[in-house]
Amino acid sequence: MKSIPKIATLLLFVFCLLGSRSTAQMKSITLMKDKKNTLNQLFENYYQDRLKLFPLEATSAGDNRYNNLLYNEGSRDFLNRKHDFYVKYKRGLVKFKPETLTSEDKISYYILKEIIDRELEAEKFQTEKMPFAQFFALPLTMGQLGNGKGNQPFKTVKDYENWLERIEAFTVYADTTIANFRKGIKSGIVLPKALVLKMIPQYASLAQKDPAKSVFYGPINNFPDSFSKEDKLRLTAAYKDAITKKLIPAYERMGAFFGGEYLDAARTSSGISALPNGDAFYRYNIYYFTTLRTNPEDIHQTGLNEVKRITAEMESLKNKMGFKGTLKELFNFMQTDKQFMPFKTNQEVLDANGAILNKVKPYLSKYFSMEPKTPFEMREVEAFRAAAAAPQYNRSSADGKRPGIYYIPIVDPTKINVTNFAIEATFIHEAIPGHHYQASLAQENQSLPSFRRFANFPVFSEGWALYVESLGDILGCYKDPYQKMGAYGNEIHRAIRLVVDTGLHMGKMNREEAIKYMMDNEAIAESTATAEIERYMAMPGQALAYKTGELKIKELRDKYQKKLGNKFSLKAFHDALLQGGSMPLNILEMYIDDWAKKQ
Repeated sequence: MKSIPKIATLLLFVFCLLGSRSTAQMKSITLMKDKKNTLNQLFENYYQDRLKLFPLEATSAGDNRYNNLLYNEGSRDFLNRKHDFYVKYKRGLVKFKPETLTSEDKISYYILKEIIDRELEAEKFQTEKMPFAQFFALPLTMGQLGNGKGNQPFKTVKDYENWLERIEAFTVYADTTIANFRKGIKSGIVLPKALVLKMIPQYASLAQKDPAKSVFYGPINNFPDSFSKEDKLRLTAAYKDAITKKLIPAYERMGAFFGGEYLDAARTSSGISALPNGDAFYRYNIYYFTTLRTNPEDIHQTGLNEVKRITAEMESLKNKMGFKGTLKELFNFMQTDKQFMPFKTNQEVLDANGAILNKVKPYLSKYFSMEPKTPFEMREVEAFRAAAAAPQYNRSSADGKRPGIYYIPIVDPTKINVTNFAIEATFIHEAIPGHHYQASLAQENQSLPSFRRFANFPVFSEGWALYVESLGDILGCYKDPYQKMGAYGNEIHRAIRLVVDTGLHMGKMNREEAIKYMMDNEAIAESTATAEIERYMAMPGQALAYKTGELKIKELRDKYQKKLGNKFSLKAFHDALLQGGSMPLNILEMYIDDWAKKQ
């Protein structure tokens, strides 16, 4: 064998050394991958177990595996299962040290930890004793699901049979809920009387005696053509039977309960500070909806400051418009002048919103790199809930087969005021590029763990939607000064919420005082102001999310616009916000800090 030249020997030594280092590095990389895979498996297991526990979430996401299930969420058995679920994953997370994780995994870790800790903390407030009110309730959700146009699919015979099973489960839920509300009466945990009065007609509407006129008859009126005659006859009989023997009696029992003994026991106070442990419960609700441990007094003052600032902006615009009266007189003019109520039919309202979409479209690519693949639709709110409903967005199914839907409440189209309704700003908020962009792009981001793709922290999602309202000028809107004033109206409305929500639930304001404060500071009809204040009474703290989130997003934008200078891109900032999905504000700050370092 010939001797190896010295240079070859040296090269062989170097390759061996490099190979040795590479092996060590590979072992390290393998350990990191194993750890990442283990953590990602925990994230995925959490999400899959969550869908089993909360099957309506699965249906909402377009996962049809549990469309027949509806758990009795107020039962002791379910409450125990829910507790065990969160404890299980809390123990699983403890095994990981966030400082050893990649920046993206660290964000996911902290988000899941926040969800788990928040839900376990809620248990001490016994929310099952006052589980819903007029603005949100599973009995109302059942109407949305069962009308054949919502999240519940009605495309196959199995789909129709799934819904019959859910109806069966709902009757059990209804009786448990009545029993829990009775426990609330005994514990002094009851709703305000004003809210109960709004609930009674809702249940009367859902208890429509004639099955063919029931909202739940919608699927029978819209059978797929592929169904056989035998299946149609069988399912028609089954649905009539379920409506008359199960749904109507359940809604009648609930209506009689709320209209009788519960109304008698309902409280005259407006805020939850009047309840046992009410102050602590309100602080928890502030945390739940804003993700911040903030004093209600500080939020109240922020609201007062924002109302003052936005009022000055409105005064300035009023003067530019040449309006000679006071701001209050301008509000009255905008509320009452017929030019601001141009609609005669429901379709005209929908068409006007379609025109706003066409107005915004040409500008989107300048400020957003990504556009959702998910389809988008606009619909009017179902009649049974329109009177108490606000404009709202329902996210699509994960596969996009069910579109994202912007629901517009239309009780009487001739009374819809395009300035009070702030039609342009509201479309930007609820639809594009507001909730539709935020929810759809997060769902479409396959690089995120599943639980993050579908997470919803109101302070982020509502903060984003209010933030994009402020982009209306650069999105081709607000050319009409009255629409600009309407946009200011939307913004001051969210600032007023900080004042009245904290005022109500700290016991500083009652219902009537809160309504008056709202009407004194914005262009709003008394009926609308009343519905808004009663919404805040029903959902303490929820109304704080909008302005709190918007202020944080603007704070981060301005911070990095200043810090990065010409390296800052508004488009890239928007993309980063949308790619990360919904998250708590303290984690959002960490996430954007990481993003800025990469710029």
